[in-house]
Amino acid sequence: MNQTEQKPSLVIMAAGMGSRFGGLKQITPVGPSGEMIIDYSIYDALAAGFSRIVFVIKKEIEEMFREHIGDRIARHADVAYVYQELSALPEGFTVPEGRVKPWGTGHAVLCCRETVTGPFAVINADDYYGRDCFSLLYRFLTKPQEGDTLHLAMAGYVLENTLTENGYVSRGICDVDERGYLRGLVERTHIETRDGLAMYTEDDGATWHALPAGCRVSMNCWAFPAGTLERFASRFTDFLRANGDSLKAEFYLPFAVDSLVESGEADVQVLETRDRWYGMTYQEDREKVIGAIHELVKQGIYPERLWAE
Repeated sequence: MNQTEQKPSLVIMAAGMGSRFGGLKQITPVGPSGEMIIDYSIYDALAAGFSRIVFVIKKEIEEMFREHIGDRIARHADVAYVYQELSALPEGFTVPEGRVKPWGTGHAVLCCRETVTGPFAVINADDYYGRDCFSLLYRFLTKPQEGDTLHLAMAGYVLENTLTENGYVSRGICDVDERGYLRGLVERTHIETRDGLAMYTEDDGATWHALPAGCRVSMNCWAFPAGTLERFASRFTDFLRANGDSLKAEFYLPFAVDSLVESGEADVQVLETRDRWYGMTYQEDREKVIGAIHELVKQGIYPERLWAE
């Protein structure tokens, strides 16, 4: 079965607890009828054409996750669960003593290898991406793949549309060529709005540097063709050879993508979206997200009750 014959899956990474947020963001209500951010992402994805949702969760939150989210969504879509376990490692590798932290977003996606065999998109559970990005991802994933190169894609957001007023954020700053393909991605781990400009620091605020206005950023919103996970698996093995004894090193999804691009095995098209991204990095962000969702409901973009039975 080729890519055009398999409908794309939507993989939702929901295993993480929000440390700066101070709780499980995935079950925080933001909609007028108690909807969570994840509800709006799934609603938009189904409208775009996705019909299979794969949740990547921790085994210990399964019961709560099913009760609050999964069982409801299962009435509207094909739902599958994948568990990100520390012990999900290639043959010959073991978890180092004292390691409790998961192996990162790349590992979370790799845990889907037995469940996801066709093309798929990946998003975070606690981010609001807007309607446009799911249509962009779905159209990309349902186009035929041509040649031997893996054709990947990411939704590219305008940096200023992704910032919070309540602290700093981490963003993948994209270098995009004239054809709209990703040349490189640099992770800036401390970005704030200062004097009306998006600025970053690498020395705890001793010096600040302005980022280009309107530059594109990655919000962990990706599209991958069938066969991508096999390539990720080899990268993860290389990562473990270099970092397998570490108690904290993580195999990040953008690093895996970057490795494929650098080797010439893949290219990444940046799908430009003007949608505003919303997230709850901090507790103080919640009111802004609630206000934004209520305004979208008022405009008729979403119904008052998403999952009317």
